[in-house]
Amino acid sequence: MTDHPVDQPIGELETVHTFDSGPMPTGVSVSARGRIFVNFPKWGDDVRFTVGEIRDGVVVPYPDEGWNTPSADDDPKAFVSVQSVVVDPADRLWVLDTGAPEFRETQVGGPKLVCIDLATDTVIRTIVFDRSAALPTTYLNDVRFDLRRDVAYITDSSDQGPNGIIVVHLGSGTAWRRLHDHPSTKAETPPSLLPVVEGEPFLERPEDGAPEPVTMGADGIAISADGSRLFYCPLMSRRWYSVSTDALLGTDLGDDEVAATVVDEGDKGGVADGLETDDQGRVYVTNTEHNAILRRLPDGTMETVAHDPRLLWPDTMSVAEDGYLYVTANQLHRQPTYRRGQDRRRYPYQLFRVAIGAGPVKLV
Repeated sequence: MTDHPVDQPIGELETVHTFDSGPMPTGVSVSARGRIFVNFPKWGDDVRFTVGEIRDGVVVPYPDEGWNTPSADDDPKAFVSVQSVVVDPADRLWVLDTGAPEFRETQVGGPKLVCIDLATDTVIRTIVFDRSAALPTTYLNDVRFDLRRDVAYITDSSDQGPNGIIVVHLGSGTAWRRLHDHPSTKAETPPSLLPVVEGEPFLERPEDGAPEPVTMGADGIAISADGSRLFYCPLMSRRWYSVSTDALLGTDLGDDEVAATVVDEGDKGGVADGLETDDQGRVYVTNTEHNAILRRLPDGTMETVAHDPRLLWPDTMSVAEDGYLYVTANQLHRQPTYRRGQDRRRYPYQLFRVAIGAGPVKLV
């Protein structure tokens, strides 16, 4: 009897941590000393803490239980529902709080960016976004930093309102929107796009009624190694884009002038939840349709870093000092929202890494 042909894995995925119980993770980030931080947004699971650190194989609340116990959706002194955690080039952890558990409308005080000193494990800065930056419909998704310019860039992936890029001056806490509702930040929908994940169209599937398109916009974000371009992509698109960071920071420029610097970077091979860059000028993109992570080289060539059946919805990536790319796989597409009310997720959710022989982009 002969073996049947099967899909062959590519790359050497190493398991870093398995989440054998509890909520699904989205974000991951690794400090210069190898500390690993993860987060769990409040999308319907029982989330005891929304930010955690993996210590001795166990995920514990970070920086403490107090910061993970909000009094309400507008609590400026606690995490409401965190979508992303990112270690910056100065080895500080920044926590991106959506303020939108279960995608509810935001309340002022909820959407914020919080900085934690990893030497003392204490919060040292909180930037609360006002209504000019974080709209009632805003869903803060991911963030990247350029400390030379003292700025951060955040994607607004809302499926209920305008998408765009939020620029934050870290020193003053001032934030402003760019590419507001620009076509490059918006989701594509059928018939122009029909994503297929695990052999099934990726659509919202209510228990009763017809399937509807998923409409999450600007999601993945990454900054070029020289800081001159910001890459981004809507969750529901097979295309990705970049924009001049000079234009994003140019407060004297109009919307049309900023939009004129947008470049369509082409087809990235599938819908993607995450983007990342390394210090060799390479850009990484998750591929949820093919259980893969791809990489674009400086000459424009695309190659596969990893392809594995265990990469069930590769979500967030993090390039670490140890020369590895870390990635969460959380089975997002198996949630009840997309399976007519049936939760098809199966433990464990997983955190993997793959060797890339490069380090993180450090604009400092």
